[in-house]
Amino acid sequence: MKNFNEKTVKTEAVYKGRIIDLNVHDIILPNGKNSKREVVNHPGAVGVIAVTDEGKLILVNQFRKPLEKTIAEIPAGKLEKNEDPLMCAKRELEEETGVKAESWTALGSFYTSPGFADEKIYLYLAENLKEGTKNTDEDEFVEMFEVTLREAEELMEKEIIHDAKTVFAVQYLKLRDK
Repeated sequence: MKNFNEKTVKTEAVYKGRIIDLNVHDIILPNGKNSKREVVNHPGAVGVIAVTDEGKLILVNQFRKPLEKTIAEIPAGKLEKNEDPLMCAKRELEEETGVKAESWTALGSFYTSPGFADEKIYLYLAENLKEGTKNTDEDEFVEMFEVTLREAEELMEKEIIHDAKTVFAVQYLKLRDK
């Protein structure tokens, strides 16, 4: 395999925020030419595919400002500094839904938008659910609901489920149930 590495010669911090940082990198391309890359740094996140004993998927409705609309998503949240992804998944599931899980399975991880961001999402399957305590962040407004796999597919067709982690969750359950 060819070496396509790009060497960073200078990094300029453009923005440092509560959730993301934006840096502009001056780089040398593999062919020796100069270019720039805008890079969003994100601490990472988790997504929880929570399935009830009846086989329903737990989702939350949440308004997403960049989209200017409410979409249905699996429970998810940002990793705190040095936080274990499984601990974050357990926290986020209970905070957003008021549900705890007795059984957890790590399903892997993926980068959300590697062309400009380093955000990695760790996915977990949560089963054997029981009641917990809902406690959303003060700037977070979510509404939990349960759907069958077929209902989730219909929400995808209507673009109500319209984010990668939740589409992945639906496809994972669809393949698992075959």
